[in-house]
Amino acid sequence: MAEFPLSQLIDTCPGRLHHLFSSYLGNIPSLELKSSMQYTLETGGKYLRPLLIYATGLTFKASLDNLDIPASAVELIHTYSLIHDDLPCMDNANLRRGKPTCHKVYGEAIAILTGDALHTLAMQIIAGHPAPLKPERRVRMMHALTKACGAFGMAAGQAIDINIGNDTSIPSRLLESMYKLKTGALFSACVELGHLASPDDDDIHRTALQEFSERIGLAFQIQDDILDLEATTETLGKPQGIDATNNKITYPGLLGMAAAKERVQTLYLQALESIDYLGSRAQLLRELIRYMLARKN
Repeated sequence: MAEFPLSQLIDTCPGRLHHLFSSYLGNIPSLELKSSMQYTLETGGKYLRPLLIYATGLTFKASLDNLDIPASAVELIHTYSLIHDDLPCMDNANLRRGKPTCHKVYGEAIAILTGDALHTLAMQIIAGHPAPLKPERRVRMMHALTKACGAFGMAAGQAIDINIGNDTSIPSRLLESMYKLKTGALFSACVELGHLASPDDDDIHRTALQEFSERIGLAFQIQDDILDLEATTETLGKPQGIDATNNKITYPGLLGMAAAKERVQTLYLQALESIDYLGSRAQLLRELIRYMLARKN
């Protein structure tokens, strides 16, 4: 058994994040911006990315205080990306996490500014939030996260996604490359950030974790494609079938549902194999992968 069971981590994670967020949100001079930031952060979610940071860090004996910093930063980045994804000029979604999207409540201008503010707050927290985390590790964390969410990661993936549209002639490897940027880069950063919060600096571990994270990031996005077709709006917390509504190419649309489901299973299995050498140390990560595989939203 893991020393820190997944069920305990799932219960603990939201409280730790929101306790940290509250220490910053209370001092924002614009009341509307403060309200919008609180609204988007308090709507909840699966917290899979922060959970991945905590699980990785705990595997390598990181302290929770050190892990709170990258976990909160990634949740801020992820939330900002959802706000911008939902805008009329992007996916034009009216529902997120079971509630009206940010721009439906606060308007497009405040929604854009909310995303900007969440993004920069993430960097502020990594740079200066109190914890026994060495400056050198903070710099490496900022490098990993900015690379994953900017022009070499998530933003590039989103741009390619927009340009691809519904082109069913594209090869599956191009679709997977886009998914690795759009979704996988941030998952890879989560694992790297969790490792950076620990005292471990072993290159063998770093290589294995990179393989592990790349596989789960790709699996997660293909799984999202599947759920978008099979789950209900109530279960998803966002409009069901929005990819089809927006005429987007997806893995099931390109290769079929059976191939998509098989690819997800294979990728998660390969992810587990890449950390098998860690033995019982990686039990928490294994539990999290099984939890992700079984998700319905």
